[in-house]
Amino acid sequence: MGTVAVIGEVVRVAGFGPAGALVLPAEDAEAVREAWRSLGPDVLVVVLTPRAAGFIVDAAPGDAAGGPLTVVMPA
Repeated sequence: MGTVAVIGEVVRVAGFGPAGALVLPAEDAEAVREAWRSLGPDVLVVVLTPRAAGFIVDAAPGDAAGGPLTVVMPA
């Protein structure tokens, strides 16, 4: 079974941990990009906060290129 990863500000992503998601808190552009680069091949879905999504415009959505399905939380 694949993994769901959640990237973004800690106040918006922390609650996903108890549900079994891989939580990658990232408060700035470099941290978001580093979290994105750290995703392993087992990650099938990535949930981004709106702010995090703005930092990886060139990397998401990955599903078109064979990467993880990427979704953005509502603002």
